[in-house]
Amino acid sequence: MAIRRRDFLKSAGLAAASLGLPRLALGAETASIYDIERFGNARILHITDTHAQLNPVYYREPSVNIGIGEMAGRPPHLVGRAFLERFGIRSDSAEAYAFTCVEFEKSAGRFGKLGGFAHLKTLVDRLRGDVGEQRSLLVDGGDLWQGTGLANVMQGRDMVEVANLLGIEAMTGHWEFTYGEQALRDNLERFKGEFLAQNVFLTEEAAFNDAPAFDKATGRVFKPSMIKEIGGHRVAIVGQAFPYVPIAHPKRFTPDWSFGIREEELQKHVDALRGTDKVDAVILLSHNGMDVDLKLASRVTGIDVILGGHTHDAVPQPIAVKNAGGITLVTNAGSNGKFLAVLDLAIDRGKVSDVHYHLLPVYSELLKPDPAMAELIGRLRAPHVTDWSEKIATPDRLLYRRGNFSGPVDELICTALRTELDTEIALSPGFRWGVTALSGQALTMEDLLAETAITYPETYVQEMTGAQIKDVLEDICDNLFNADPYYQQGGDMVRAGGLSYTCTPTAAIGSRISDLKIHNGKAISAGHRYKVAGWASVTGQQGAPVWDVVGKYLRSGRMFQERLGSGVTLKGVDDNPGIAGQG
Repeated sequence: MAIRRRDFLKSAGLAAASLGLPRLALGAETASIYDIERFGNARILHITDTHAQLNPVYYREPSVNIGIGEMAGRPPHLVGRAFLERFGIRSDSAEAYAFTCVEFEKSAGRFGKLGGFAHLKTLVDRLRGDVGEQRSLLVDGGDLWQGTGLANVMQGRDMVEVANLLGIEAMTGHWEFTYGEQALRDNLERFKGEFLAQNVFLTEEAAFNDAPAFDKATGRVFKPSMIKEIGGHRVAIVGQAFPYVPIAHPKRFTPDWSFGIREEELQKHVDALRGTDKVDAVILLSHNGMDVDLKLASRVTGIDVILGGHTHDAVPQPIAVKNAGGITLVTNAGSNGKFLAVLDLAIDRGKVSDVHYHLLPVYSELLKPDPAMAELIGRLRAPHVTDWSEKIATPDRLLYRRGNFSGPVDELICTALRTELDTEIALSPGFRWGVTALSGQALTMEDLLAETAITYPETYVQEMTGAQIKDVLEDICDNLFNADPYYQQGGDMVRAGGLSYTCTPTAAIGSRISDLKIHNGKAISAGHRYKVAGWASVTGQQGAPVWDVVGKYLRSGRMFQERLGSGVTLKGVDDNPGIAGQG
């Protein structure tokens, strides 16, 4: 699609618009899908949340992505047919397959896998070549280094090599921080681009102890922004790392660093870029999550476009947000390498006068893999292919993760934890990364690692009272459905095995979870103690890695003997267009 800034200025981005996306049937009438008319004088290409998926993948978009309050019924909280109607996409088309969960398995057979860095390299080179290297810039929004067994073993070093070959010139971070400071700095020494994060500062103690920082005067740990001349104009890219790293992950990974949205510091930095550095355009490369970016855009002035990530939302059309200084466009470019965003800017007389935006699905069957990238990927994977190619199970149903409340991948993990660790209840974190497996598709250890590969994978068993279990569910539910986006940290609801409950997302804090029952239908007692298994705890644990526990379960042949299901009943959101059915 092509989205023009002047159209946004008329409508503030609130009216639905036809995307003009190509009508694709792979193998026919596909020659022009990536032919984008040259526009403006600066092109910025954006990927985000690829989660180290080097090869093409299946990835099912959510059927439950509920918006609350002002966000109800607004992008990104539209799924299924409501999404198709909002953006004018035909339900049987390839773009419906890329952007929604509608008839996913049927469409997967028609249109194949998406993404893959060898295919992405071909597309990036083509789109940069169309305008000239001096008129283009490739940026990454974070979560590039984590998400596979290979990335976990190599602590992201594989993805640094891939990023260099792809030509990424700037990035920010989130899961990158979970390798710890030394591994992060080692990787950045090898990275040929810039790592940008205006919102990461030294703690007071670390500053007192003279810990390393990009700017000792301000305490900023990393370079906040870069300025690149593109097409004869000065374009600033400001980095915004995930604001809640020490809360969402073990604090031990980043003990000397303080994170946050840091709205005031961002405004000062943007003002300096505009006033002192005389830039013509300001782009925020963000890993806040889309709801946070929408609020930020209404409060911080001087930003032309926010290239967003973290929440894995694939939104084809930028959202225009009014603020005291004018309009900021907010985008989000999906995940797992499925999409490449193309932002074309017309810069005139020191400002952005017009914008065209395309969010292109990376159909692997339409793009020839780049030979050099394919060779690099093969070489990086070679030492592990044999060990990780073992077939450990064949599912009899679609396995996916993404969705506010449930996904068969985590239902399977919970069943494995309960079975192997002999507990009544199991909890699995609401991660949004992890790929999709089709029914009948053999699962390998590499596939299992793509759902579980993190630097704190230890499983645990502990006793929790019924009251504690409810408190955990309430806390995470508030993170997901707080009416103020600044109190949302991304991610989905913790998955629970052996436990059912009712959730009312629109209720007040502390009152969203009710009717808790254990697997036998007996009500949870606040004072009773239950045996609970889990993994990915932010406190140190000593149990076996989750992939070993789940792998043992899968190899036993007991897969799906027990009825699976989320066990969640939703209340008060029957007409919410963020629900296309449980999942």
